[in-house]
Amino acid sequence: MPQSTICAAVDAHERERDFLFKWEVDALIDAARRGRHGLRDSLVVSLMYRHGLRASELCALRQVDVNLKASRLWVKRLKSGLSTEQPLSGEDLRLIRRYLRQREADGTAELPWLVINERGAPLTRKGVYYIITSAAQRAGQIGVHVHPHMLRHSTGHELANKGRDLRLIQDYLGHRDPKNTVRYTQTSAARFENIFGR
Repeated sequence: MPQSTICAAVDAHERERDFLFKWEVDALIDAARRGRHGLRDSLVVSLMYRHGLRASELCALRQVDVNLKASRLWVKRLKSGLSTEQPLSGEDLRLIRRYLRQREADGTAELPWLVINERGAPLTRKGVYYIITSAAQRAGQIGVHVHPHMLRHSTGHELANKGRDLRLIQDYLGHRDPKNTVRYTQTSAARFENIFGR
């Protein structure tokens, strides 16, 4: 098969990919940090990835959903999903604390939503889309078209590649039906590690 045909097939596969690899998520967070609202935008990308949030779920988060002392985030799932309390990473805790301090300085600390836009209203799905796509353009090294829901898929793929079991991933993403979770474990390369033995 000619090299050009192989390259075209690889490029087509990359365009069809609906998730990001961990290094691509890291590049996206770094690029978001370099934007006009870098602290907020990097927090948006990080929370969406680490908690498998849909854009609407991110927009609905309120300050009361964050327990800084216990390092926990209450994730209220949409689409009749399973809502859960999830641990916050040290990095996300630092981002949230810095962002809330910035909100105090801006005089917007009393607004109930966790993440707000320039007008003091909660972010919209359109706003989240803009944040993600702008960061992807700044990152420049991601070979697929990036959209917000891709971060949720990335969470599932990353957990599957870490060898987490189907039920754990299902609960973490809030899926009621395991059929929605199976896609991540089916495509996980980790399943095939050492398939021929050592």
